[in-house]
Amino acid sequence: MRFKKTIGLISAAASMCCGTVVAAESDGPGVSAAQAAQPWMNPRLRAGERAGLALTAMTLDEKLKLVFGYLGGDMPSKKTTRPAESRNQSAGFVYGVSRLGIPNLWETDAGLGVATQAGPDVRPATALPSGLNTAATWDLQTAYAGGAMIGAEARAFGFNVMLAGGANLLREPRNGRNFEYGGEDPLLAGKIVGAQIKGIESNHIVATLKHFALNDQETGRTTLNVKIDDRSARMSDLLALQIANEDGNPGAVMCSYNRVNGRHGCESSYLLNGVLKKDWGFQGWVMSDWGATHSTVPAANAGLDQQSGMPFDLADYFGAPLKEAVLNGWVPQARLDDMARRILHAMFEHGVVDHPVAPVPGTIDFKAHAAVSLKDAQEGMVLLKNDARALPLNRSIQRIAVIGGYADRGVLAGGGSSLVYPVGGNAAPGLEPKNWPGPVMVYPSAPLKAIEQRLPGAVVAFNDGADPVAAAKLAQASDAVVLFATQWTGEGMDVPNLSLPNRQDALIAAVAAANARTVVVLESGGPVTMPWLAKVPAVLEAWYPGTSGGEAIASVLFGEVNPSGHLPATFPASESQLPRPVLDGDPKASEQRFDVNYHEGAAVGYKWFDRNGLTPLFPFGHGVSYTEFALSNLVAGVKDGILHASFTVKNVGSVAGKEVAQVYVSPLNVQWEAPKRLVGFQKVEVQPGAGVKTAISVDPRLLAMFDSATKTWKIARGDYKVILATDAADDKAVSTVVHLQAATYDVNGKPLRGGTR
Repeated sequence: MRFKKTIGLISAAASMCCGTVVAAESDGPGVSAAQAAQPWMNPRLRAGERAGLALTAMTLDEKLKLVFGYLGGDMPSKKTTRPAESRNQSAGFVYGVSRLGIPNLWETDAGLGVATQAGPDVRPATALPSGLNTAATWDLQTAYAGGAMIGAEARAFGFNVMLAGGANLLREPRNGRNFEYGGEDPLLAGKIVGAQIKGIESNHIVATLKHFALNDQETGRTTLNVKIDDRSARMSDLLALQIANEDGNPGAVMCSYNRVNGRHGCESSYLLNGVLKKDWGFQGWVMSDWGATHSTVPAANAGLDQQSGMPFDLADYFGAPLKEAVLNGWVPQARLDDMARRILHAMFEHGVVDHPVAPVPGTIDFKAHAAVSLKDAQEGMVLLKNDARALPLNRSIQRIAVIGGYADRGVLAGGGSSLVYPVGGNAAPGLEPKNWPGPVMVYPSAPLKAIEQRLPGAVVAFNDGADPVAAAKLAQASDAVVLFATQWTGEGMDVPNLSLPNRQDALIAAVAAANARTVVVLESGGPVTMPWLAKVPAVLEAWYPGTSGGEAIASVLFGEVNPSGHLPATFPASESQLPRPVLDGDPKASEQRFDVNYHEGAAVGYKWFDRNGLTPLFPFGHGVSYTEFALSNLVAGVKDGILHASFTVKNVGSVAGKEVAQVYVSPLNVQWEAPKRLVGFQKVEVQPGAGVKTAISVDPRLLAMFDSATKTWKIARGDYKVILATDAADDKAVSTVVHLQAATYDVNGKPLRGGTR
């Protein structure tokens, strides 16, 4: 969720969709008297059946309670206070129906951990690294483990709804919320976010897929209008959300602030009734983003099931006005019943009713959870460059300079509603901005301390980088330099450009000129430009590395962990390479209405670069290791209508490591939105001299074009090159050609007729 800057506080997105539940059993003698009196409490029944039974027992007012959400904190600017039953300084609260055994909904932000909203009483919790870091792992088990961990903490703090995860594509690299999401490719983003959602919901709580849909920049986010055709949307942003929905089976979907082809996301019947509920068969509920409800009758009839976070909206649209609309027939009674039924269905399906929550924060094992965050950070850090084997650092170094980036205190976090307050507090309080979307948070895991621990006999000197001349002087007197550069981003804002802020480019250039053994560590919310790249031998992208970030960075710098992250987003050489070189909208205007024309269609990220023959600074999928790999033995063919590919990953270097093998497909005699698409990937660990054989199966939607008239995916007959690569621009890629017959699949990728050969 996402809050308006004008409010002046922080308050706060591998099973198929509609998740299957265990088949119903007969009541039998095991049914208790309580279950007989309230049959919806029988856990042997299907979620849908239980929801229907509970709905028939509810009054009109009880149904209305379920569809109206409050803020879990006070809002002095609107003279409102939170419900007494809510968790203080939390994202949201919805009253249940206690007489029927339906619990309240306690809601917390967000995808990186249990967030705390503005106020004096914060919840210290474990922060995962940024969503981009998790996407950079290309590892579904790591994503699931992180989700399971933050879901467990949410439950321990007394929450049964977690507003995660976010699957908005990285169309706009200046977007201030990119750090929360899963990158630019629909397959990678959908799979990673789906795995995280599944992990969260393993704790008998509901996760929320967000932001539905095409919420790809923060400038003018509540008023801008995205212009895109249905085919392009279905093959890009919507496909990422669709895959995440299928794999994660979220109980709720959060509709977005922005307009799409003239309609607000939370009033778009096309998105909510059409795409989500009818086409995808989604059975959970649609909640609004906080402040994204704009009406009663149009919103309810368009498919919005629950107004969230009052008083962020202008009125209590789903309070008394909705009751009036139902009584007058403007919103059919059947529609209100559907709204309540969907909420109940998700609550039963995901164990919210059968496993009620109660706050027990003392049970949280923060040490174990920090280890989960540590592994995520280590798996997702991307070694962008490593000339002359500048890394790993040699432990025989006698003098090392550590410069910049608050490295003496901790590691940076992104701002906004997803901000997690860490155990130990903010290591650098007072940084600007202090208010929304701040405070700027530095987690107390200091890289300097972790480096010192690994060099007990060396002189480890720190300089904050404020004076480039002094920093360069220290660098010149050192055997090696680790320079930390930061880019803070947050919700409700976009960065003006992709350059590092606060003259850090000049700092890096000065230090690199003074010492050729300068390693740059980036803590950024997304892609940045690097005018100094040729002057430094090594660059490590550490993203926002979370609770254990300092330790994670040091473990990679010294080779205790072999870096295995690969970029989930293209790093442009300059803004001139982007589909929109100048960001649409005025960052300083609070009320503005403007269009953002997605003229690139489905050609997002590397597809745009491929289609236009552009050479990026670093391509999608790029990542360097401390060892070397060889990809070989690519075999591709069709079995039972599905394209399969097998291959071997061999470690031809001297240390163990992990490689991300990426499979792309390029049509040879038909035309797609771009020359090639990612269709599969595998992250494999390989010992020196060994080889691992692995395989992928290709979702047919990734080989097809969407046909809006028939709502089908159509594969064209022809030859297709299957490419085995280490990134989207790999000039040493292995390839083979397969022939595919024409085939048609339904909107969810299920075969209708024909087949592939």
